[in-house]
Amino acid sequence: MPPARSAGAPGLILGIYPGGVLGSDLGLISGRHNNPERINEAIDRLQGDTRPFTVRCYLHYVDSSPDPRSESSQPEDFLQYAGEGREIDLVLSYTSESGNVAGWVEFVRAAVRRYGARIAMLQVTEEPNLTHVPIIDGSFPNVREALVQGVIAAKEEARRCGFDRLQVGFSAVPFFETDTHDFWTSIGALGGERFVKSLDYVGLDIYPDVFFPLAPSGLPGDIRHFVEFAMRSFRETSLPEAGIPGTVPIHVAENGWPTGPERSYERQAEALETIIRTINDYRGNYNVTRYELFDLRDADSSSPDLFSQFGILRDNYSPKPAFEVYRRLIDELGQR
Repeated sequence: MPPARSAGAPGLILGIYPGGVLGSDLGLISGRHNNPERINEAIDRLQGDTRPFTVRCYLHYVDSSPDPRSESSQPEDFLQYAGEGREIDLVLSYTSESGNVAGWVEFVRAAVRRYGARIAMLQVTEEPNLTHVPIIDGSFPNVREALVQGVIAAKEEARRCGFDRLQVGFSAVPFFETDTHDFWTSIGALGGERFVKSLDYVGLDIYPDVFFPLAPSGLPGDIRHFVEFAMRSFRETSLPEAGIPGTVPIHVAENGWPTGPERSYERQAEALETIIRTINDYRGNYNVTRYELFDLRDADSSSPDLFSQFGILRDNYSPKPAFEVYRRLIDELGQR
């Protein structure tokens, strides 16, 4: 691993997805309904005196419902979690079965008009380079055009409305987790300079030691090596292929480590601490400015399914050991 060069770099801005609904290879997993009061209590405990703190939310575009309303978001009515130093990171997910890019672009513009004054970030598409999971954006037709046109439209609409502080970006997975090797050169060719100049950040979604096992700690291929390599390859290989310069920050937009059979609560706490400290150590090397944990609570703590126990709280909002670890790291590493 290269030496870490983050001395003097701004501290990370940290955050979390607070909902219980999440996607899996088979569809959406929901479990218990969200309890806004318990969610706010948990976020308050995590946030402490840290300012700012990010709350990540999701809003889906489908052909039959082009009007963006927070009541259909994950979590529902997400604006209730803003304020008190909290910033909303709103993800617009492109799930158009017909590949309706024109309708999507209008959806993006409408979302900017509706929410742009009250959110900090707008992520346009979710993992558009991940093609083998049916409910993720990368599996839907015309997703690359939707990404490029959506980013440009979002930035144009934000400027037209005077939302100069609204950051616009998109997220992707590392190249070694997807078979769309031409994705980066393709979106660079589709969007050109106009697309690149519309970007305020690019999100990186990483899940080390989740979908395939890694070696024990201390060996090449362990979690720390995986995280550093993912950030380095994203910055030095993937983004340049699309013409995206090093001045555009990276946000680690999704990261988590689920519990379950043979995945103990204690190991979750250890894994998340290793991941977050590695990101913090190398944030200056790769211009990484934000980290958002996925997620706050389990969808179903009784289910052995890999996707049901990503939370640092159980589904009844009682804490796992990782909750206190993340609270401590936020206090230690977060901006003030």
